[in-house]
Amino acid sequence: MVRSHEERRRMGTPAPELLAALYQAPFPDLSGGHADASVADIRQNRANHLAKLRHLYAIPGPIPDLVRESLHQVAVRDGSSIRVKIYVPVKHSPERSPLIVMMHEGGWMMGDLTDEDLNCRMFARDLGAVCVNVEYRLAPEHAFPTGVNDCWDVVRWCARSASTSSNILPADPEVGFIVGGASAGGNLAAVMTQLSRDEGLMPLLTGQYLCVPALLWSDVVPEKWTAEYKSRTESTSDPVLKLREGKDRTTESLKADHSSSLFCPLLHHNLRGLAPAYFQLAGLDPLRDEGLLYERVLREESGVSTRLEVYEGYGHMFWTNWPTLHRSQEFVHDTLEGMKWLLATGVSSAPSGDAALLRTVKAHQV
Repeated sequence: MVRSHEERRRMGTPAPELLAALYQAPFPDLSGGHADASVADIRQNRANHLAKLRHLYAIPGPIPDLVRESLHQVAVRDGSSIRVKIYVPVKHSPERSPLIVMMHEGGWMMGDLTDEDLNCRMFARDLGAVCVNVEYRLAPEHAFPTGVNDCWDVVRWCARSASTSSNILPADPEVGFIVGGASAGGNLAAVMTQLSRDEGLMPLLTGQYLCVPALLWSDVVPEKWTAEYKSRTESTSDPVLKLREGKDRTTESLKADHSSSLFCPLLHHNLRGLAPAYFQLAGLDPLRDEGLLYERVLREESGVSTRLEVYEGYGHMFWTNWPTLHRSQEFVHDTLEGMKWLLATGVSSAPSGDAALLRTVKAHQV
Protein backbone atom coordinates (compact mmCIF):
# COMPACT_ATOMS: atom_id res chain seq x y z
CA MET A 1 0.00 0.00 0.00
CA VAL A 2 1.49 3.31 -1.11
CA ARG A 3 1.02 6.06 1.46
CA SER A 4 -1.30 8.88 0.36
CA HIS A 5 -0.23 12.49 0.01
CA GLU A 6 -2.40 13.34 3.02
CA GLU A 7 -0.66 10.71 5.17
CA ARG A 8 2.75 12.05 4.19
CA ARG A 9 1.66 15.63 4.87
CA ARG A 10 0.41 14.64 8.32
CA MET A 11 3.58 12.74 9.15
CA GLY A 12 5.72 15.65 7.99
CA THR A 13 3.95 18.45 9.85
CA PRO A 14 6.16 19.51 12.80
CA ALA A 15 4.63 18.73 16.19
CA PRO A 16 4.01 21.76 18.46
CA GLU A 17 5.98 20.09 21.26
CA LEU A 18 9.02 19.77 19.01
CA LEU A 19 8.74 23.34 17.75
CA ALA A 20 8.67 24.61 21.33
CA ALA A 21 11.75 22.55 22.17
CA LEU A 22 13.59 23.86 19.11
CA TYR A 23 12.84 27.43 20.17
CA GLN A 24 14.35 26.76 23.58
CA ALA A 25 17.23 24.55 22.42
CA PRO A 26 18.04 24.63 18.69
CA PHE A 27 20.10 21.78 17.32
CA PRO A 28 23.72 22.96 17.18
CA ASP A 29 25.78 23.42 14.05
CA LEU A 30 28.23 20.55 14.42
CA SER A 31 30.67 22.26 12.09
CA GLY A 32 30.97 25.13 14.56
CA GLY A 33 30.13 27.54 11.77
CA HIS A 34 33.22 26.56 9.78
CA ALA A 35 32.61 25.25 6.27
CA ASP A 36 36.02 23.57 6.31
CA ALA A 37 35.61 21.94 9.73
CA SER A 38 37.46 18.65 9.97
CA VAL A 39 35.76 15.33 10.63
CA ALA A 40 37.56 15.23 13.98
CA ASP A 41 36.06 18.60 14.93
CA ILE A 42 32.57 17.53 13.89
CA ARG A 43 32.89 14.30 15.87
CA GLN A 44 34.03 16.19 18.95
CA ASN A 45 31.25 18.79 18.66
CA ARG A 46 28.67 16.02 18.39
CA ALA A 47 30.15 14.19 21.38
CA ASN A 48 30.16 17.39 23.45
CA HIS A 49 26.53 18.13 22.53
CA LEU A 50 25.29 14.66 23.51
CA ALA A 51 27.39 14.55 26.68
CA LYS A 52 25.47 17.57 27.97
CA LEU A 53 22.17 15.73 27.49
CA ARG A 54 22.84 12.25 28.84
CA HIS A 55 22.01 13.13 32.44
CA LEU A 56 18.45 13.62 31.14
CA TYR A 57 18.19 10.14 29.61
CA ALA A 58 16.01 7.40 31.09
CA ILE A 59 19.20 5.65 32.24
CA PRO A 60 21.76 8.46 32.54
CA GLY A 61 24.79 6.34 33.40
CA PRO A 62 26.03 2.90 34.46
CA ILE A 63 23.82 0.82 36.77
CA PRO A 64 26.40 -1.65 38.18
CA ASP A 65 24.00 -3.20 40.70
CA LEU A 66 21.78 -4.27 37.80
CA VAL A 67 24.02 -4.51 34.75
CA ARG A 68 27.70 -5.44 34.57
CA GLU A 69 29.64 -3.73 31.77
CA SER A 70 33.01 -4.74 30.32
CA LEU A 71 35.17 -3.89 27.31
CA HIS A 72 36.59 -6.52 24.98
CA GLN A 73 38.57 -6.66 21.75
CA VAL A 74 37.27 -8.76 18.85
CA ALA A 75 39.60 -9.79 16.02
CA VAL A 76 38.40 -8.85 12.53
CA ARG A 77 39.36 -10.11 9.10
CA ASP A 78 42.13 -7.64 8.25
CA GLY A 79 44.16 -8.59 11.32
CA SER A 80 42.95 -5.65 13.38
CA SER A 81 40.71 -5.78 16.41
CA ILE A 82 37.82 -3.55 17.41
CA ARG A 83 36.26 -2.73 20.76
CA VAL A 84 32.93 -4.00 21.92
CA LYS A 85 31.17 -3.30 25.20
CA ILE A 86 29.27 -6.19 26.74
CA TYR A 87 26.36 -5.75 29.15
CA VAL A 88 25.31 -8.67 31.35
CA PRO A 89 22.26 -8.58 33.64
CA VAL A 90 23.13 -8.96 37.32
CA LYS A 91 19.81 -9.42 39.11
CA HIS A 92 17.38 -10.17 36.29
CA SER A 93 19.12 -13.37 35.20
CA PRO A 94 16.84 -15.83 33.48
CA GLU A 95 18.10 -19.36 33.03
CA ARG A 96 18.78 -18.55 29.37
CA SER A 97 19.48 -14.94 28.32
CA PRO A 98 18.82 -13.74 24.78
CA LEU A 99 21.61 -12.01 22.86
CA ILE A 100 21.25 -8.51 21.36
CA VAL A 101 23.92 -6.87 19.18
CA MET A 102 23.67 -3.09 18.73
CA MET A 103 25.39 -0.84 16.17
CA HIS A 104 25.55 2.91 16.80
CA GLU A 105 24.38 5.86 14.74
CA GLY A 106 26.48 8.73 13.38
CA GLY A 107 26.38 8.62 9.58
CA TRP A 108 29.17 6.01 9.37
CA MET A 109 31.68 8.76 10.26
CA MET A 110 30.73 9.70 13.84
CA GLY A 111 29.64 7.96 17.01
CA ASP A 112 31.03 5.56 19.56
CA LEU A 113 30.02 3.10 22.28
CA THR A 114 28.24 5.79 24.33
CA ASP A 115 25.51 6.10 21.70
CA GLU A 116 23.92 2.74 22.49
CA ASP A 117 24.62 2.67 26.24
CA LEU A 118 21.02 3.55 27.13
CA ASN A 119 19.45 0.82 24.99
CA CYS A 120 21.94 -1.85 26.02
CA ARG A 121 21.52 -1.09 29.73
CA MET A 122 17.74 -1.08 29.37
CA PHE A 123 17.65 -4.36 27.43
CA ALA A 124 19.95 -6.03 29.96
CA ARG A 125 18.06 -4.69 32.98
CA ASP A 126 14.49 -5.14 31.77
CA LEU A 127 14.74 -8.06 29.35
CA GLY A 128 17.53 -10.04 30.99
CA ALA A 129 19.45 -9.87 27.71
CA VAL A 130 23.18 -9.98 27.18
CA CYS A 131 24.02 -7.06 24.88
CA VAL A 132 27.01 -6.39 22.65
CA ASN A 133 27.67 -2.77 21.63
CA VAL A 134 29.91 -2.60 18.52
CA GLU A 135 32.48 0.16 17.94
CA TYR A 136 32.97 -0.42 14.21
CA ARG A 137 35.59 1.65 12.39
CA LEU A 138 34.53 4.94 10.83
CA ALA A 139 34.96 6.83 7.58
CA PRO A 140 36.91 8.58 6.19
CA GLU A 141 39.79 6.73 7.88
CA HIS A 142 38.08 3.44 7.04
CA ALA A 143 36.03 3.53 3.86
CA PHE A 144 33.17 1.21 2.87
CA PRO A 145 32.83 -1.70 3.42
CA THR A 146 35.14 -1.74 6.46
CA GLY A 147 32.34 -0.86 8.90
CA VAL A 148 30.10 -3.55 7.41
CA ASN A 149 32.86 -6.14 7.66
CA ASP A 150 33.61 -5.14 11.26
CA CYS A 151 29.98 -5.58 12.29
CA TRP A 152 29.63 -8.87 10.46
CA ASP A 153 32.81 -10.23 12.04
CA VAL A 154 31.44 -9.30 15.47
CA VAL A 155 28.05 -10.92 14.75
CA ARG A 156 29.82 -14.13 13.70
CA TRP A 157 32.02 -13.96 16.81
CA CYS A 158 28.87 -13.63 18.92
CA ALA A 159 27.29 -16.65 17.23
CA ARG A 160 30.42 -18.72 17.92
CA SER A 161 31.11 -17.47 21.43
CA ALA A 162 27.76 -17.11 23.18
CA SER A 163 26.75 -19.89 25.55
CA THR A 164 25.16 -20.16 28.95
CA SER A 165 28.53 -21.24 30.39
CA SER A 166 30.59 -18.43 28.83
CA ASN A 167 32.24 -15.93 31.14
CA ILE A 168 32.19 -13.26 28.42
CA LEU A 169 28.90 -13.86 26.57
CA PRO A 170 26.63 -15.84 28.93
CA ALA A 171 23.70 -15.92 26.50
CA ASP A 172 21.75 -18.49 24.53
CA PRO A 173 21.03 -17.24 20.98
CA GLU A 174 18.42 -19.98 20.59
CA VAL A 175 16.07 -18.01 22.87
CA GLY A 176 16.73 -14.76 21.00
CA PHE A 177 19.44 -13.36 18.72
CA ILE A 178 18.69 -9.81 17.60
CA VAL A 179 20.68 -7.16 15.73
CA GLY A 180 19.70 -3.49 15.92
CA GLY A 181 20.65 0.11 15.59
CA ALA A 182 19.56 3.63 14.66
CA SER A 183 20.25 5.60 11.48
CA ALA A 184 23.58 4.26 10.12
CA GLY A 185 23.31 1.59 12.82
CA GLY A 186 19.87 0.64 11.50
CA ASN A 187 21.37 0.35 8.04
CA LEU A 188 24.05 -1.98 9.39
CA ALA A 189 21.48 -4.05 11.28
CA ALA A 190 19.46 -4.57 8.10
CA VAL A 191 22.62 -5.58 6.24
CA MET A 192 23.61 -7.98 9.04
CA THR A 193 20.21 -9.64 8.80
CA GLN A 194 20.59 -10.19 5.07
CA LEU A 195 24.15 -11.47 5.43
CA SER A 196 23.11 -13.86 8.19
CA ARG A 197 20.59 -15.47 5.87
CA ASP A 198 22.77 -15.41 2.76
CA GLU A 199 25.78 -16.94 4.53
CA GLY A 200 23.81 -19.40 6.64
CA LEU A 201 24.71 -18.01 10.07
CA MET A 202 23.99 -20.45 12.85
CA PRO A 203 22.35 -19.95 15.26
CA LEU A 204 19.82 -18.01 13.21
CA LEU A 205 19.08 -14.38 13.89
CA THR A 206 15.59 -14.11 15.36
CA GLY A 207 14.98 -10.36 14.96
CA GLN A 208 16.14 -7.04 13.55
CA TYR A 209 15.53 -3.64 15.18
CA LEU A 210 15.58 -0.89 12.53
CA CYS A 211 15.37 2.59 14.05
CA VAL A 212 15.21 5.54 11.59
CA PRO A 213 17.41 3.48 9.23
CA ALA A 214 19.11 4.60 6.01
CA LEU A 215 18.18 1.91 3.50
CA LEU A 216 18.24 3.32 -0.05
CA TRP A 217 20.28 6.19 -1.50
CA SER A 218 18.55 8.73 -3.71
CA ASP A 219 20.64 8.10 -6.83
CA VAL A 220 19.78 4.38 -7.14
CA VAL A 221 16.01 4.30 -6.54
CA PRO A 222 14.28 1.87 -8.93
CA GLU A 223 11.46 3.44 -10.92
CA LYS A 224 8.88 1.15 -9.32
CA TRP A 225 9.50 2.86 -5.96
CA THR A 226 9.76 6.52 -6.93
CA ALA A 227 6.14 7.23 -5.88
CA GLU A 228 6.96 5.98 -2.37
CA TYR A 229 10.35 7.68 -2.09
CA LYS A 230 9.67 11.38 -1.49
CA SER A 231 10.94 12.33 1.95
CA ARG A 232 14.61 12.64 0.93
CA THR A 233 13.67 15.79 -1.00
CA GLU A 234 10.37 16.82 0.57
CA SER A 235 11.31 16.60 4.27
CA THR A 236 13.16 19.89 4.63
CA SER A 237 12.16 20.80 8.20
CA ASP A 238 14.03 18.03 10.03
CA PRO A 239 16.17 19.85 12.63
CA VAL A 240 18.93 17.22 12.76
CA LEU A 241 19.36 15.56 9.37
CA LYS A 242 19.96 17.81 6.37
CA LEU A 243 20.50 15.89 3.14
CA ARG A 244 21.51 17.42 -0.17
CA GLU A 245 21.04 16.03 -3.63
CA GLY A 246 24.21 14.61 -5.13
CA LYS A 247 27.42 14.32 -3.12
CA ASP A 248 27.62 15.27 0.54
CA ARG A 249 30.09 14.86 3.39
CA THR A 250 28.84 11.37 4.24
CA THR A 251 29.03 9.93 0.74
CA GLU A 252 32.38 11.58 0.03
CA SER A 253 33.83 10.21 3.28
CA LEU A 254 32.39 6.71 3.12
CA LYS A 255 33.04 6.04 -0.59
CA ALA A 256 30.26 3.46 -0.59
CA ASP A 257 29.04 1.55 -3.61
CA HIS A 258 25.45 2.78 -3.82
CA SER A 259 24.46 -0.13 -6.04
CA SER A 260 25.49 -2.66 -3.38
CA SER A 261 22.96 -4.13 -0.98
CA LEU A 262 25.74 -3.88 1.63
CA PHE A 263 25.01 -0.14 1.56
CA CYS A 264 21.41 -0.03 0.26
CA PRO A 265 19.71 -3.14 1.70
CA LEU A 266 16.49 -2.34 -0.15
CA LEU A 267 18.32 -3.28 -3.36
CA HIS A 268 18.90 -6.89 -2.29
CA HIS A 269 17.38 -9.13 -4.96
CA ASN A 270 15.67 -11.40 -2.42
CA LEU A 271 14.06 -10.15 0.80
CA ARG A 272 12.35 -13.40 1.77
CA GLY A 273 13.35 -15.53 4.71
CA LEU A 274 14.58 -12.65 6.85
CA ALA A 275 14.10 -12.35 10.60
CA PRO A 276 11.10 -10.35 11.93
CA ALA A 277 11.65 -6.59 11.90
CA TYR A 278 10.68 -3.83 14.32
CA PHE A 279 10.72 -0.32 12.83
CA GLN A 280 10.72 3.06 14.57
CA LEU A 281 10.45 5.92 12.06
CA ALA A 282 10.17 9.69 12.43
CA GLY A 283 7.66 11.71 10.42
CA LEU A 284 9.94 14.67 9.62
CA ASP A 285 12.91 12.46 8.83
CA PRO A 286 14.30 12.55 5.27
CA LEU A 287 14.88 8.79 5.76
CA ARG A 288 11.20 8.18 6.58
CA ASP A 289 10.02 6.89 3.22
CA GLU A 290 12.75 4.31 2.71
CA GLY A 291 11.82 2.90 6.13
CA LEU A 292 8.14 2.81 5.19
CA LEU A 293 9.04 1.21 1.88
CA TYR A 294 11.24 -1.48 3.40
CA GLU A 295 8.60 -2.34 5.99
CA ARG A 296 5.94 -2.63 3.29
CA VAL A 297 8.07 -4.75 0.97
CA LEU A 298 9.11 -7.07 3.80
CA ARG A 299 5.55 -7.50 5.03
CA GLU A 300 3.48 -7.48 1.83
CA GLU A 301 5.86 -8.95 -0.73
CA SER A 302 8.31 -11.06 1.27
CA GLY A 303 6.25 -12.62 4.06
CA VAL A 304 8.36 -11.16 6.89
CA SER A 305 6.68 -10.32 10.21
CA THR A 306 6.97 -6.60 11.00
CA ARG A 307 5.94 -4.07 13.62
CA LEU A 308 5.94 -0.36 12.81
CA GLU A 309 5.85 2.84 14.87
CA VAL A 310 5.80 6.25 13.14
CA TYR A 311 6.35 9.37 15.25
CA GLU A 312 4.43 11.94 13.26
CA GLY A 313 5.77 15.47 13.44
CA TYR A 314 9.13 14.48 14.99
CA GLY A 315 12.54 14.37 13.38
CA HIS A 316 15.59 12.17 13.02
CA MET A 317 17.02 11.09 16.41
CA PHE A 318 14.67 13.47 18.24
CA TRP A 319 14.65 11.36 21.42
CA THR A 320 18.41 11.66 21.93
CA ASN A 321 18.59 15.39 21.20
CA TRP A 322 15.49 16.46 23.19
CA PRO A 323 15.17 13.64 25.74
CA THR A 324 12.75 15.42 28.09
CA LEU A 325 9.97 15.62 25.51
CA HIS A 326 6.95 13.52 26.40
CA ARG A 327 7.16 11.90 22.97
CA SER A 328 10.83 11.08 23.58
CA GLN A 329 9.93 9.28 26.79
CA GLU A 330 7.22 7.39 24.93
CA PHE A 331 9.77 6.51 22.27
CA VAL A 332 12.06 4.85 24.83
CA HIS A 333 9.11 2.91 26.24
CA ASP A 334 8.11 1.83 22.73
CA THR A 335 11.67 0.67 22.04
CA LEU A 336 11.49 -1.71 24.98
CA GLU A 337 8.05 -2.98 23.99
CA GLY A 338 9.20 -3.48 20.41
CA MET A 339 12.15 -5.55 21.56
CA LYS A 340 9.83 -7.66 23.68
CA TRP A 341 7.75 -8.22 20.54
CA LEU A 342 10.84 -9.22 18.55
CA LEU A 343 11.89 -11.70 21.21
CA ALA A 344 8.42 -13.27 21.35
CA THR A 345 7.81 -13.24 17.60
CA GLY A 346 11.26 -14.28 16.47
CA VAL A 347 11.61 -17.24 18.78
CA SER A 348 8.09 -18.53 18.11
CA SER A 349 8.59 -18.36 14.32
CA ALA A 350 12.24 -19.39 14.06
CA PRO A 351 12.79 -22.85 12.58
CA SER A 352 15.38 -25.22 14.00
CA GLY A 353 17.41 -28.18 12.83
CA ASP A 354 16.57 -29.33 9.29
CA ALA A 355 13.94 -26.60 9.02
CA ALA A 356 16.60 -23.95 9.58
CA LEU A 357 18.77 -25.39 6.84
CA LEU A 358 15.77 -25.56 4.52
CA ARG A 359 14.97 -21.90 5.16
CA THR A 360 18.53 -20.96 4.33
CA VAL A 361 18.42 -22.86 1.04
CA LYS A 362 15.07 -21.36 0.06
CA ALA A 363 16.22 -17.86 0.90
CA HIS A 364 18.99 -18.20 -1.70
CA GLN A 365 16.44 -18.94 -4.41
CA VAL A 366 15.20 -15.97 -6.42
